[in-house]
Amino acid sequence: MNSLNYQTLKARHRAERDGYSPALALRTHRALSWLQRAEQETEDQDARFIFAWIALNAAYARDQVAGRVSWTERRRFREFIRRLLATDSAGAGQNLLYNLVWDQFPNSIRGFLDNQYVFQPYWEHQKGNLDEAAWKQSFSHSKTRAYRALGQQRTGQVLGELFDRLYTLRNQLIHGGATWNGQINRKQVTAGADILGKLVPVVIHLMMARPGVEWEMGCYPVVG
Repeated sequence: MNSLNYQTLKARHRAERDGYSPALALRTHRALSWLQRAEQETEDQDARFIFAWIALNAAYARDQVAGRVSWTERRRFREFIRRLLATDSAGAGQNLLYNLVWDQFPNSIRGFLDNQYVFQPYWEHQKGNLDEAAWKQSFSHSKTRAYRALGQQRTGQVLGELFDRLYTLRNQLIHGGATWNGQINRKQVTAGADILGKLVPVVIHLMMARPGVEWEMGCYPVVG
């Protein structure tokens, strides 16, 4: 696990990319470039989170697919994780994603699940779109779902719930809904950056572990 970083993954990419499909080669190349930038950040947690998020987005994002017009980021990510877990559990990934969640993430995951400030319905209430009872009920149901998944070690569902919270944090930063280096959100930004810093290398590793898996071409493919 500790060897999974930009340097080791990029060396592998150079050695193997001629055997990748164009889509896999492009996705992993782009994700690695942003992972490298994220790993260069040791002090600026906002920047580390943002660069790591871009790396993750380069890996999983896709253009609108015929027949799946209504897909949301949440559903795209959950489908992406489902595919990676198939690789992980098949042995090609050495159960790295599973071990990451259950050996390294439990406390961080619980921290995010219990944090109302990274729960989107809370902010819908603040905007007047949900009453207090509705967002609190949604928060309670979400935590119950997530903690049940934690208790049953359902890795995919746990990561899906975690992604929902991380996506709200991502929106706060990317859309200017937070102050750079602001003190009121340091805990979740730092924890989020730590999680992504460990998650993204595993994601890239799993994508490269089974080059025969078909991936859609990344957004904005290289042309010209």
